[in-house]
Amino acid sequence: MTPPSDVAVLNGVKTESREYFERRSLKKGAVSWVLLMSLGIAYVVSGDFSGWNFGIAYGGWLGMVIAFVVMGAMYLFMVLGLAEMSSAMPTAGAGYGFVGGALTGFAILIEYTICPAAISTFIASYVQALNLLPGVPAEAIIAFFFIVFVGIHLLGAGEALKIVFGITAIAMVALVAFFVGMAPHFEAANLFDIAPAAGNSVWLPFGFEGVLAALPFGVWLFLAIEGVPLAAEESANPKRDLPRGILGAIGVLMLTGALVVVLTAGGAGALFAGEAGAPLVDALNEVGEGSLAVFVNYVGLAGLVASFFSTVFSGSRQAFALSRAGYLPKFLSITGSRKTPYIALLVLGSIGFILAAFVGHGDILLNMAVFAACVSYAMMNLSHIILRKKEPNMERGFVAPGGVVLTGISFVLSLVAIVSTFVVDSFAAGCTLVVMVVLMAYFFLYSRKHLVGNAPEEEFAALQAAESELK
Repeated sequence: MTPPSDVAVLNGVKTESREYFERRSLKKGAVSWVLLMSLGIAYVVSGDFSGWNFGIAYGGWLGMVIAFVVMGAMYLFMVLGLAEMSSAMPTAGAGYGFVGGALTGFAILIEYTICPAAISTFIASYVQALNLLPGVPAEAIIAFFFIVFVGIHLLGAGEALKIVFGITAIAMVALVAFFVGMAPHFEAANLFDIAPAAGNSVWLPFGFEGVLAALPFGVWLFLAIEGVPLAAEESANPKRDLPRGILGAIGVLMLTGALVVVLTAGGAGALFAGEAGAPLVDALNEVGEGSLAVFVNYVGLAGLVASFFSTVFSGSRQAFALSRAGYLPKFLSITGSRKTPYIALLVLGSIGFILAAFVGHGDILLNMAVFAACVSYAMMNLSHIILRKKEPNMERGFVAPGGVVLTGISFVLSLVAIVSTFVVDSFAAGCTLVVMVVLMAYFFLYSRKHLVGNAPEEEFAALQAAESELK
């Protein structure tokens, strides 16, 4: 549908002019399926290096394995549905566009605003552990990374994602080096060296409550992969490339996640792994692989940078899509000469830095991001189920095997994961809920009366409504 030459009002909803969309357009064809797969891996790869291991402290090694398997299933089933929906409707709004709801859009936005903040605290810890910037406070290191990498994103999507591809490749080298170095030190007895709490066994030292508390850390090994479709409007062939990219990424991440969970605890011990600040590096030092630990420490920093870099990208695209459609203030979707949403990048980067500097604890920020993410997962799974029922004949570049049965399972698991964030830290999860409520209040009181009817996501919703009426 071509935007009208002048602003108009159709069925009570405002439509915008060509000029409005020209100032809010992204660069087409800048991203291939390989770069999309790299983006998906980059979103998550930092989770292999830091954060996940705290799940062992909450649930024991087996509890963490259960969390990894259950949350891995949730993600796999969800991304199958997501690949189908993104091939049918490739827009920068991704999950928000599929669901067509403010709650989903705001939940994704919160997730991608908090994720870079959490990762930046891990980056600062790695930099300080390496003594790369002696005497420099963590806040200054965090500020440096936000300034540099937001600046790179301002150059353009193709340029930024090629850099992500290179950084991700370096991170994968670090992971392979860790696997090779730790494998000879694996002993099964190390997996169960945590003394059980009263009434529990060495298998699950903190019982089933510990397993529930470990779920958010299982999420951390996959968190943000659903952001691949956020690059849809910059993809060369989105109907073909999006399914390839997102499914290729989830396959790689399931393999690397399984190996770090098994080898870290199996080599250095579950008790040690659950308390380690930099689990891969600390585990190598613990088993006497000091030289390799130094290598993984330096090169592994690339994994953290890759995830930081890619989640900054996705946050800006989510803000861009919500703003373009009127859910957020419209100035956030203005793009510059390089067709990047520079205002959204600067605003979200500033918020991320403030969060990281103010909260300071990556595990708290991690739990907040997981809460917001799982709200969006529930909505996206539900969307796939509804879309299959209401639009069975819609053209799809990819059809999810298992259909609504698998996305139905993922929906239930996402609700369980939401509950688990309150088990870990009710205050952090509650704060995120409050932010979500404030954004929804803004929607009901203001933005729902100022939506842009001919924005891509809103056009799709309107077509669905019209087809339903005809039926």
